[in-house]
Amino acid sequence: MSKLTLEQVKLYLGKVPGWRLAEDRMALYRTYHCSDFRTAISFVNRVAEQLEQDNQHVEIRICGSAVTFTLATGEAKGLTGKDFALAQAISKVS
Repeated sequence: MSKLTLEQVKLYLGKVPGWRLAEDRMALYRTYHCSDFRTAISFVNRVAEQLEQDNQHVEIRICGSAVTFTLATGEAKGLTGKDFALAQAISKVS
C-alpha cells in the first residue's frame, strides 16, 4: 500500500473516532482506559487474537489499566489505508 498524504490522513481520521495522529511519527494512536490491570491484559489478548488472524503487528503499551495502541506501516514509513482498517478493527474489539 502507498503512504497517505497528510491531507488524506486527516480525512481518514474522521472514520476512526477516538484515534489521534502523532504527526511527529506519522502514526495513529489511541489509549483505552480499563477498570484494572487484569481487564487491560484481557483486552490486549482479545486484540492480539484479531491481529494474529490478520497477520498484523502494532506497538502496544500497557501502563496500569491504560492500554495504548500505536499504528504505522513500516514499509511505507508512514500511514496507509491498512493502518486505518486496523484502527477500526481494534475499535470493534473494545
